[in-house]
Amino acid sequence: MKTRHLVPLLVFAALAVLLGMGLDLNPRIVPSPLVGNSAPEFSLPRLEDPARRFERSDLLGRVSLLNVWATWCVGCRDEHPLLVDLARSGTVSIFGINYKDQYRPALDWLRRYGNPYVTSGYDAEGLAGIDFGVYGLPETFVIDPQGNIVYKHVGPLDPAVLEEHILPIVRSFEGASG
Repeated sequence: MKTRHLVPLLVFAALAVLLGMGLDLNPRIVPSPLVGNSAPEFSLPRLEDPARRFERSDLLGRVSLLNVWATWCVGCRDEHPLLVDLARSGTVSIFGINYKDQYRPALDWLRRYGNPYVTSGYDAEGLAGIDFGVYGLPETFVIDPQGNIVYKHVGPLDPAVLEEHILPIVRSFEGASG
């Protein structure tokens, strides 16, 4: 008779522990199954020259950042000056995927705010974004020289994320090649 009352108490205690653990989780940190794997194959028209293609092979041979962005994304506007400064520093090559956006406004946006990208692919339908597991813009991937995803950041980049997470990864590849 006493065990019958003990079962609901144990179930409640287990649920309370699980919910308590969930409170410590950061909603911006979502494990990506792609980290540690090869970046997906893609072929997109280049925003600045639609007759040419931006493909996975363009990312090979050096560590690079792949930033998924759009003109309608408030966080993308917030992080954009940081990307422009990073590109000017020459620390790392930055590539972009313009995600589910309109072509002309995207081009105008880069002209107005600066273009930090070596090139930016135009993903009007969002298919490349789906392959990369994009679910909330902006998203930034660190791609190693072999084309593998080694880090993914969801949300706007800020100086702390850059200094604590991304630049140490970039520097680790510089040390490995030099």
